[in-house]
Amino acid sequence: MSQPIKVEKTMTINKPAAELYRFWHNFENLPHFMKHLKSVTVQDAKRSHWVASAPLNTSIEWDADITEDRENELIAWKSAVGADVDNSGFIQFQPAPDDRGTEVKVVTEYAPPAGAIGAAIAKLFGESPEQQIGDDLRRFKMLMETGEIATTEGQSRGNK
Repeated sequence: MSQPIKVEKTMTINKPAAELYRFWHNFENLPHFMKHLKSVTVQDAKRSHWVASAPLNTSIEWDADITEDRENELIAWKSAVGADVDNSGFIQFQPAPDDRGTEVKVVTEYAPPAGAIGAAIAKLFGESPEQQIGDDLRRFKMLMETGEIATTEGQSRGNK
């Protein structure tokens, strides 16, 4: 069994914790800013089904259960038995100092498929979990603060 990979990222978002919590807690919103997520289907108050992109045009799927839920403060989860990728983590919403929005902290831990080899292959395809979660949080910040995600995808590069 390989060592689990743990990723922790924090970002300040200029919105109240309650608004960020509500948006995130509707898990079906997450694919709007998490590029690797294809879909999230809420099954009941505790369980949801997740489908994510994987290298080589494949997908991985798992069910996740909410293990702790404190309104406007914290959502914690753990994948159900039989998941393609065992994972767990939490997102925490805390008021930022000097009334400057909310500090959003994401901590996730997972056992990569095929162990360390799977992690190396994923990195080769640009799927570094640290980078991915940082990018996801930046897109979440843009979406919540401006109502859209700025992108350069599909635009010309400006060279002639």
